[in-house]
Amino acid sequence: MRDTELRHLAAMAAVADEGSFGRAAVRLGYTQSTVSQQIAALEKAVGGAVFDRPGGPKAVRLTPLGAVVLEHARALLAQARAMTAAVDRFKAGDGRVDIGTFQSVSNVILPPIVRTLRDEHPGCDIRLFEEEADTPQLRDLDLMFFDGRGDGDVEHLKLLDDPYVLVARRGTFPDGPVRPAHLDGAPMVAHPPICDQARMERELARRGVRPHIVFRTAGNESVLSMVRAGMGSAILPRLVVHGGDVRADDMLCLHELRPELPAREIFLLWQAGRTHSPLATRAIEIAVHVAETITRSA
Repeated sequence: MRDTELRHLAAMAAVADEGSFGRAAVRLGYTQSTVSQQIAALEKAVGGAVFDRPGGPKAVRLTPLGAVVLEHARALLAQARAMTAAVDRFKAGDGRVDIGTFQSVSNVILPPIVRTLRDEHPGCDIRLFEEEADTPQLRDLDLMFFDGRGDGDVEHLKLLDDPYVLVARRGTFPDGPVRPAHLDGAPMVAHPPICDQARMERELARRGVRPHIVFRTAGNESVLSMVRAGMGSAILPRLVVHGGDVRADDMLCLHELRPELPAREIFLLWQAGRTHSPLATRAIEIAVHVAETITRSA
């Protein structure tokens, strides 16, 4: 059976459906002798005749062995057609992509990526995994958004700089830029000291600025809610402010920091040497476009 090929099974199915080698040849676009050769090769592989050939105008008939072979042949041919269709859909972009993300990216950058992919490829399977971690855990992810380049066997693409701004309850500071030195000892609501938050706090300390952290929370909206409540101010990346629609909030005020702090950097990461699927490649293209749009509008 190891010498059986799909083309032999396709020829058998055509002969069984058409009732003659000649009509099967027309259906398949072969010569009649080619169909005869393929049936002969199949009969050699299975060890017996699969058709009785009465001759003349009478239709060929399946032998008992042929009936067994044809049943499995049709199943194998259907699986082959399904595989071909799946490969074609994959190449067209209707595959699966697994993307790692974090809050501010999920709120601002990821929605237009998902929307565009679904509009272009309604049959695609997009799976998202959000995690706030100090080091990227790519595992089996195709792509991962992260506020750092990553270490080890990781390739990266920088998308944008995400500068820090000060968010305060209105009236806490005079209008206009605020010097980081004015935040020394001031009550501050903050994210947990991981990822770029830790780097930002180390930069403040290097400048001799040590805010009084009164509350830490991983939730962007929780940070903003505590600022509204008067717990303290917050130094946040601009993407967080953009996602929280802070500019339209009458209770909050945005201040530039002068001199400014080093901006958070947003990257796309993937495993080094990994071949991207068409869907992952398109996701990268859209992410770059979205990042450029955000940078221009900042």
